[in-house]
Amino acid sequence: MASLLVGVLTAWLGVAQAQVPDYIIQLNAAPLKARAAASAPHSVAVPAAKPVVAPAPRARPRIGVLLPLGSARLGEAAEVVRQGIEAAAAVDDKADVVVVAADEDNVAARYQTALADGVNVVIGPLTRPAIAAVAPLVKVPTLALNALDRGMPANPKLYSLALVVEGEAQQMAGMMYDDGRRNPLLVASQDALSARLRKAFAERWQALAGKSPRVVELAGADQATLSAAAAQGDAVFLAVDDSEAAGVKQALPADLPVYATSQLNSRHPPAALNNVRLIDMPWFLLPQHEAVRRYPRPEGALTMQTERLYALGIDAYRLAVLLANPKASPAALRLDGVTGDLQLGRDRQFTRQLPLAVLGAGGLQ
Repeated sequence: MASLLVGVLTAWLGVAQAQVPDYIIQLNAAPLKARAAASAPHSVAVPAAKPVVAPAPRARPRIGVLLPLGSARLGEAAEVVRQGIEAAAAVDDKADVVVVAADEDNVAARYQTALADGVNVVIGPLTRPAIAAVAPLVKVPTLALNALDRGMPANPKLYSLALVVEGEAQQMAGMMYDDGRRNPLLVASQDALSARLRKAFAERWQALAGKSPRVVELAGADQATLSAAAAQGDAVFLAVDDSEAAGVKQALPADLPVYATSQLNSRHPPAALNNVRLIDMPWFLLPQHEAVRRYPRPEGALTMQTERLYALGIDAYRLAVLLANPKASPAALRLDGVTGDLQLGRDRQFTRQLPLAVLGAGGLQ
């Protein structure tokens, strides 16, 4: 990058000097003076060149990071996000990072202090109540690390990058539809996460196919019920966790395509889940991808769920650097991220397009 900058600056200086009056005369000053002395009794004054002033370098952006580092409930998660941010900052070195511990009871005051200290961009807060607390105060680009509430007043400088399951369910519905599936079976359980997956998938499928998917509740279904329901469909979407998914998969015809979200991706998936198609962030599915290889893995051993927060921190820093550029058009922002292909939606929330993989005996395929 430094060599590129030097090259650009050198080219700029050449053009600037060429636009100074009498540039050609100055370039050939010695021979011109010699000829003038031989043919005229007096010398000709040559105007001195005007000094060329290079543009002043732009100050490095200052990124403020507001995380609940002291929270008993969220402190560990916040610390992992911080590690991801600082890992990306150490590699890219494009901005100064100022980390501020901020809980929900003081986040508004800490946000205002960060603004007074001259930050250009803010990463955080992490929770929805904290986001709601700072939303009325936002004056610089602020990248919240959770979904924005629909009822929140619009602010063109408030953005969101979040690892929400609803986006994965909606993307999987689109993939299944693009694969030609038209009669999917949705298998769900009664926990809150499954309910969110079920709702998001069903809404997207309704928009795509004009009808609701067939749903089977695990609580009231045995293997015979599952087999009978699957026989009427052309694919299955598993809105269940990995402890339930293996039993469901064993009850399904071996040749029936089965789809799932990242919650079924584990370091050692059971053999019963072989051939399940799932989506997850490039950080796990594409370890040799250029954007992924660029950044170090976390130093300590983390669960996959926790390591996702580390990857979130990496992309949060990278987006913050882009948002710090006053000439950048937020609507055109796109990032080949470690958490997905990131693009800003109309609701100021970044969508994550995730790669697809297939679980197999040797791991992901």
